[in-house]
Amino acid sequence: MLDNLHTEAIPEPPDPNSTEPDGLQRFLLDLLETILLAVVLFIGINAISARIRVESISMQPTLYEGDFVIVNKLAYKLGTPSRGDIIIFHAPPDPTGEPYIKRVIGLPGDTLEVKGGAVYVNGEPLREPYIKAAPNYRKTFHVPADSLFVLGDNRNNSSDSHSWGPVPIRAVIGKAEVVYLPFNHWQVLNEHVAAAAGPVPEPSAQPAAQP
Repeated sequence: MLDNLHTEAIPEPPDPNSTEPDGLQRFLLDLLETILLAVVLFIGINAISARIRVESISMQPTLYEGDFVIVNKLAYKLGTPSRGDIIIFHAPPDPTGEPYIKRVIGLPGDTLEVKGGAVYVNGEPLREPYIKAAPNYRKTFHVPADSLFVLGDNRNNSSDSHSWGPVPIRAVIGKAEVVYLPFNHWQVLNEHVAAAAGPVPEPSAQPAAQP
């Protein structure tokens, strides 16, 4: 009976001239595309950011030895440095050596004076709640038009502009944005709590000089 007659489509034999990739070829092409995409993303991320490990105590108590920091390498290509920024740069004493990390205190054209345990910028004292201790040195500096004046938050244990001078802006690598490791040190940096000038309390005693 015709009611019980079933027909099935007969698969066509593969075309030997077809350019359609088989399963293995498709897998290899997908793998290659994934690798290429990963490489492009890696290059792109590294073009706009960097990851550094803090290797000194000069920025305590803001940053500690062993902290990992994300650096924005586009910050000063798209904008300008601000007082209070924490920056990564090639230091004048050793421009080919490991980069330094310090806080911007003086901008181009500023006059700075360190006295009485406080920093004065253009005659106005800075409120700096982030420093470990008041500076125990007294100096006056003028920042050239193409440079920045930087200090470590651990003022009396920091190799910075007070000892070797200003940092050329061209030597700046980028702006430190976030501490991401260890997890208990996680924080967003550069909140500019320090930039405002105002009354500075007189220190009760000058700290002893460090060796």
